[in-house]
Amino acid sequence: MHRDDLFLEFVRVVERAAIAAARTMGQGDRKYADQVAVEAMRQEMETLDIEGVIVIGEGERDEAPMLFIGEKVGKGGDPVDIAVDPLEGTNLCATGAPNAIAVLAASEKGGLLNAPDIYMEKLVVGPSSRGRVDINAPVEQNLKAIAGALDREVHDLVVIVLDRPRHEKLIADIGKAGARIKLIGDGDLSAGISAAVRRTNVHAVMGIGGAPEGVLAAAALRCLNGGMLARLVPTKPGQEERMRKMGITDLKRIYTEQDLAPGPDILFVATGVTDGSFMHGVRFFGGGYRTSSVSMSLRERLIRFADTVRLEDGSDVVVEF
Repeated sequence: MHRDDLFLEFVRVVERAAIAAARTMGQGDRKYADQVAVEAMRQEMETLDIEGVIVIGEGERDEAPMLFIGEKVGKGGDPVDIAVDPLEGTNLCATGAPNAIAVLAASEKGGLLNAPDIYMEKLVVGPSSRGRVDINAPVEQNLKAIAGALDREVHDLVVIVLDRPRHEKLIADIGKAGARIKLIGDGDLSAGISAAVRRTNVHAVMGIGGAPEGVLAAAALRCLNGGMLARLVPTKPGQEERMRKMGITDLKRIYTEQDLAPGPDILFVATGVTDGSFMHGVRFFGGGYRTSSVSMSLRERLIRFADTVRLEDGSDVVVEF
């Protein structure tokens, strides 16, 4: 997968999905927002000179008509495993809330865990705290370890948690330990990336979210030197059997970011749909649009923030900065 042009081509893929989703922002129809993002992403991927396989997608063929797990994309060429979330934060886009993004990660064959679409317990930290936390340890112990790694007090920390009834005890434990809590309605992938970047005022992400988002977050964390511990949480009949069919034999295994995204050549790209912590959302103006994207390459140790303006109408279009 050592092709420099893939970097920009994958950015174009997520830009197209973000633009399509952004046109539905605030309309209250999360399914439609997801649908147009999926369709735009799939259409753009079909133009690429790759032999791609979706390993993290919208479900199996009978559950989602577009970008299903196992679907082949591209015109043919280099073999690439691809993880996608065409619209991470469908509710965020539908309500115009912050941190909706379009996301894609790619690696050579076998470079991304083929995770089932079930729950995953996650503990995400920044580079300085990587290797110092334990997903089996009490919350207070982990918070003290994170605070120590950052040379600050526990009450200085901010921990992001999805606002769900299942996290009632976790929220209470964090509060009892003295850390501050930021509850979010959706978008734990964006939150995980924020924990690995300085000056976002996010020091950890804790709790249970989606496994596909966990693999995507792990791909970004590999590039950002962040840390992650995770384990799959089957909650419905048949999910354990599905895990086994996908090659997951140790159902209680604790994964690191290296286990979830083991490839030595990982690309991660995302474009903001709505304004967020480190990317602006899509902005439309008369005759064009403006996008904000981040792209990361593990092999090249490269992280690039791109602010792109495209002029679609006439030569008299005025660009504002």
